[in-house]
Amino acid sequence: MTAHGWDLGLLTAAATGAGAVNAVVGSGSLITFPALVAMGYPPILATVSNNVGLVPGMGAAAYGYRRELRGQGPLVRGLAAVAGVGALVGSLLLLALPPTWFRAVVPVLVVAACLLVLLQPVLSRRGAAPPARAPRPGPLRWGVLGTGVYGGYFGAAQGVLLIGLLGALTTEHLQRLNAVKNVLALTVNLVAAVVFVCATSVDWTVAALVAAGSTVGGLLGARYGRRLPPAGLRWTIAAVGLLAVLRLTAWS
Repeated sequence: MTAHGWDLGLLTAAATGAGAVNAVVGSGSLITFPALVAMGYPPILATVSNNVGLVPGMGAAAYGYRRELRGQGPLVRGLAAVAGVGALVGSLLLLALPPTWFRAVVPVLVVAACLLVLLQPVLSRRGAAPPARAPRPGPLRWGVLGTGVYGGYFGAAQGVLLIGLLGALTTEHLQRLNAVKNVLALTVNLVAAVVFVCATSVDWTVAALVAAGSTVGGLLGARYGRRLPPAGLRWTIAAVGLLAVLRLTAWS
């Protein structure tokens, strides 16, 4: 199907917001995915096209946080490889499992993602861990692998999961963890996007609009995102996600 007129403007605006949110919080898909569902796109087509479109925005967010990445090369490279493997598994699961499974599980995943967004302050506080505590690379890699599988399959709020893992199992401060989160989320979406482009249908109009909006939003979010009132942002994201659940439930 093809979007027309007013829907195109709304989708571009939603993608801009999603790019900014991904840079700061990591749950931008809870804006664009519900918008696509509300426009009448089937859930799997919406997920695939949204994933492909968000890749440039995540790249912009990672670039915007490049200063916070200094000195973290070994950590980022090791975790990115693990995240990529997880994304490959998750994206293949999305394509291999029956569409009815996806339609059944997505409302549950959206609700879980909304809860993660609301609990994000609790998870983020773990990033202020004392430097005396030794990192735990084994559990961290397994956690990133699992998050990569989730991100390749659906992905909403994968950034919140990553922040929680990084904060609990490393000794870096929150802004530097957010930079690592952006690179890992980019890796997951990029790997999944390659799989989707090669193996299934993508609505390229949707992907292009999401790419344009999310790139602008990712740059703005990396530059100004720290000024946003976090509580209001979280509740807005959660409300949008719950509206998506209602829409998906009605569809079913």
